[in-house]
Amino acid sequence: MLLKIYQTGQPVLRNNSNKVSIDKLNKKETQQLIDLMIETLRDSPGVGLAAPQVGEPLRILIVEDLAKYHEQIPIDVLKSQERKPVKLKVFVNPELEVIEQEEALFFEGCLSVDGYVAAVPRAKTVKIDAVDRYGKPISYTAKGWFARILQHEYDHLNGTLMIDRMKTNSFMNQKNFNSLWRKALPSKIKKEFGNQ
Repeated sequence: MLLKIYQTGQPVLRNNSNKVSIDKLNKKETQQLIDLMIETLRDSPGVGLAAPQVGEPLRILIVEDLAKYHEQIPIDVLKSQERKPVKLKVFVNPELEVIEQEEALFFEGCLSVDGYVAAVPRAKTVKIDAVDRYGKPISYTAKGWFARILQHEYDHLNGTLMIDRMKTNSFMNQKNFNSLWRKALPSKIKKEFGNQ
C-alpha cells in the first residue's frame, strides 16, 4: 500500500515533528509506517522522504539514492554534485550538524512540491546522529549529494520546505528544468542565480 504524499499547504508540513520513543518505535504500527514510507519513496521515485510528508508528525526520515537514478545525469554533473549511490538508511530522532560551512548551489526537487525544482544552497558536509529503525545508534558524516538529501529531509522534520531556502528566481517547473538546466554545472547555476 502506498501512502499519500502531502503537498505544500498542508499544516503537517509546517510544524515541528515529535520525537519517537523506543516503545513507540518498537510498535508494529511504527514499523509498518517505515515499511510503507520505503515503498512510497521507491514508487515516487525519490531519494528521501520524511514522515511529515506522509502526514505523520514524527521525527523519522529515510534516504535511498539508487544508481539507476544517476543514469540520465551527465557524468560531469554527477561529479560536481559529489553524487554516489546511497543504500537505504532509516533515521529516527536525527540530529544534524553542519561540518563544512561552505555551501553548494544545485537544483533540487521535493515530493511535497510536486512538479517543481529550484536552486537551493546547502552545506557541503554534515554529520547526522540518530537511531535506526531498531533503536540502534547510528552516525554518518555525509558529503555532497548525500549531505544535501539529509539537510532537505531534516528540514521537513522542522516545518521547513525547500521553497523557504531556494533562490526564488530559480523556481521552475520540471519541464523547463529538464530542457534548460539538467546539464548545468555549478558555475552556470551560481552565475545565473547565486547573487540573488
